Amino acid sequence: MNALAFFYNRRWLPLVGPLLLLALWQLMISAQWVKPVLLPPPGETLQHLAQAFTSGAILPDVWATLLRTLCAFAVAIAIGLPLGVMLGSAESAYRSVEFLIDFFRSTPCSALIPLFMLIFGITDLNKIAIASFGAMLVVLFNSAYGVMNAKKTRVMAAQIMGVSRWHVFKDVMLMESLPQTFIGLRSAVSMALVIVIVAEMFIGSETGLGHRIIDAQQVFNVKDMYTSILVTGALGYGLNLVFLLIEKKLIHWGGKA
Repeated sequence: MNALAFFYNRRWLPLVGPLLLLALWQLMISAQWVKPVLLPPPGETLQHLAQAFTSGAILPDVWATLLRTLCAFAVAIAIGLPLGVMLGSAESAYRSVEFLIDFFRSTPCSALIPLFMLIFGITDLNKIAIASFGAMLVVLFNSAYGVMNAKKTRVMAAQIMGVSRWHVFKDVMLMESLPQTFIGLRSAVSMALVIVIVAEMFIGSETGLGHRIIDAQQVFNVKDMYTSILVTGALGYGLNLVFLLIEKKLIHWGGKA
């Protein structure tokens, strides 16, 4: 009964997924589906993870990846958000460049790494530039569609009451677009992290979780490789959680008629 009460308590529901993952991980080791040399037991991996943090060995890589991700995300917001709002407020303007937006949004950013290497060289600026480009397209797309799909009834009601076009845009269309915009922001920060990790793996880098993962794989340090992968996943989850909390705080009317 206590176990049922535990699982039905909503506060503990987020723990179910990680516990199932650890159980499946341990089952794969116990059933010898995977050799321990390729997939160490979860207990040993978590112990190595704790040691990496207590010794501080992994912290420079975490900070390097986080800084690159946040810089890329800031650039994506600074460019993509105002551009998306402007295009969304004039649907004909958005339709005229829709092909270009969808084309580059559908192109894997990893395929553009050689192009960015030619432009920016093998530097941190390269990693930030390519990550901000991919994230910017996500922000632009979602913010534009958020403005275009603002509830027409509220816009019309404001216009009928004689509200100026500027106030209709600022107080109705922009506010209505925020839920869709925040979806774009959450997707964009995840996109920025993914691209930064890939760039750290394949573009010359001495720090970062991506560099740590590929370096551990090359020297067959599987515990450190899985530790870095787990930290990367936790970092992505943490960034997404921050935006969920901000969204819940700012957009308290989301989903209401």
